[in-house]
Amino acid sequence: MTVMTKMKGFAAAASLAATLLAGGASTASAEEVVLTMAVPDWPPTRIMKKFFDEQYKPKSGNTVKLEVDFIPWPDFYTRVNASLTSGEQKYNFIVSDSQWLGAFVEGGYFRKINDLLEADPEFMKTFKSIHPNPLNAYATYPHKTENYYGFPQFPDVLVNFARSDVLCHEEEQKNFQAKYGKKLPCTGEELDAMTWDDFRNVGEFFMRKKGDMLAGQPAEDDFYGIAYQAGKGYDFSSMQINGLIWQMGGNIWDETQAPTGQAEGVVNSPEAVKALEKYLDMIQFMPPLAKTGTMDIFKTAELFQEGKVAMNINWIGLGEAALDPKTSKVADKLVFGQMPGTLGPDGQMVRWSNIGGQPFVLTTWTTDAQIKEAVEFVKWWLSPEIQHQFAANGGQSAIKEVYEDPKYVTYRPWNRAWAPQLDWQKDVWHVPQFFELLTQQQDQFDLAITGKQDAKTTLDNIAKFQQNLLTEAGLIQ
Repeated sequence: MTVMTKMKGFAAAASLAATLLAGGASTASAEEVVLTMAVPDWPPTRIMKKFFDEQYKPKSGNTVKLEVDFIPWPDFYTRVNASLTSGEQKYNFIVSDSQWLGAFVEGGYFRKINDLLEADPEFMKTFKSIHPNPLNAYATYPHKTENYYGFPQFPDVLVNFARSDVLCHEEEQKNFQAKYGKKLPCTGEELDAMTWDDFRNVGEFFMRKKGDMLAGQPAEDDFYGIAYQAGKGYDFSSMQINGLIWQMGGNIWDETQAPTGQAEGVVNSPEAVKALEKYLDMIQFMPPLAKTGTMDIFKTAELFQEGKVAMNINWIGLGEAALDPKTSKVADKLVFGQMPGTLGPDGQMVRWSNIGGQPFVLTTWTTDAQIKEAVEFVKWWLSPEIQHQFAANGGQSAIKEVYEDPKYVTYRPWNRAWAPQLDWQKDVWHVPQFFELLTQQQDQFDLAITGKQDAKTTLDNIAKFQQNLLTEAGLIQ
């Protein structure tokens, strides 16, 4: 072979290599895709980010980064709302509260996901395996339709956190029986059987001053029997009060009945007034902070973890800190049960409660590449393996095959109360006017909680406001 022939051969080979690099190799090359997410700052989202960083490997081969803004709960809605309405298009991915759906769908910010589900039958199958109550709350707008906007990130319910060392103490048991003619609830099963009247009795019974005898020892500080949400901020008091209203035969304004469903005569019905009166009556047996309107979910958790309360109704999402000796003086003294219920006319327990938890949502400006990676991440997140891991680290799953697995109840002591509560979950409104409804209602509840207004006046004011607002919006005729 001549030198010239060799040179032509090298040139041809070099040309072919260049073609491959510019063509086939470039189409197969990995890209960097950044997903920017707004989330509330609490354990379920911290766990999610940790799992992503330590375990997630995109099937695409791309480098996928999840940049997360952790926002404190009291500021969460206002911060996200400000971002979305400013037009800055900062977030592709948001862990949204369920009641935001209507406002942000109608505003053009949240992307409908039906097409993404329909394009992936296996993913649709997983999606439809979610319990219908969380699915409706986290995904649908209008509520309970098949217009889907959210993938569940963390489902949540209210449960009863309790001090077994105090409740099971022999002397306390004896004295409670003598005073109320009933056994002081001590085990998880006994907590499950509690009515609100039983809960009130526990509150009254355990009102102890510093130095009084408590479980065989002088109390180190003032001690209280019960605690639950009674906070003016965000939705704190509404989340507790709604459950009592539903349990006692009342209702909130029902968006699924629009435009014929009314607010006046419903929101302030005699049943609803009686439920609010019961809620307010129990505050006297809670730490004094409750009467200031600042008893939010974090403060109730803090007081319980400091050992100042026998029973606390709170979200599972805040449970991890109660089990951690670094943050809880009562970490080794806990028992959990379902939130108290109300006995119906037939003698059966009625357990309605306002659902907690949040969905993932995609924003409408998210690119195709980002959507593809976001969906793959959600599919991974909702896979049984990861859902089991999430539950084992303090999260929850609403996917039936996961929470019905016998090992699910072994992950955390509150998991025994999880599945039985799912059938009893309802949600507050999802309509675009939700924040106006919520803010006025929280203000009114605060007046009642702080002793400035009675229950009937409070609900009359709420009903009148809602009737006017929703009539102007065309949601009531």
